[in-house]
Order: sequence, then structure tokens, then C-alpha cells
Amino acid sequence: MPLSDRDRAVLDFEARWHRHSGAKEEALRAELSLTPARYYQLLGRILESADAAAHDPVLVHRLRRLHADQERERRSRARILPASAR
Repeated sequence: MPLSDRDRAVLDFEARWHRHSGAKEEALRAELSLTPARYYQLLGRILESADAAAHDPVLVHRLRRLHADQERERRSRARILPASAR
């Protein structure tokens, strides 16, 4: 399914965000009218799309890699914690 205008806006926001200072949460609300939780839900869904990779392959590859690294870290921590701490 092709990217919607909102999907492209989310990717474009994420692509330029690291170049700006300030509160990301405030910018999300002001620019995209999204809460941070909704933004990250949308971003996760968008990153699964082949159309997203076609739109901005460098950004999508970087974000997918970061997500995979974070997931590996969470799984690693879960294996280390005793069952009573989970």
C-alpha cells in the first residue's frame, strides 16, 4: 500500500528531528498533531512497509537497525533477570 501523506510526514519529521534542538514531544504535537505514543505506533507500522524504504532507504534502514538492537537488548535483559523480577 502506498504511503499516505501522514506516513510521509512522519518519516520526514523523523529524518530531520536529529538536526533540531528542543522537546520532540512538543514538536510532535505542534507539527503533526500526534501524541508521542501515537507517533511511535505509526512510525513502527510505517517502518514495516516496503514503500517506506523506497521513500527514504537510509532513514528506514537506520531506524530498523536501531529497533532491532533495542529489541535484542530487551531480550538480553529479560534472560538475565530472575523470574521473580519480571
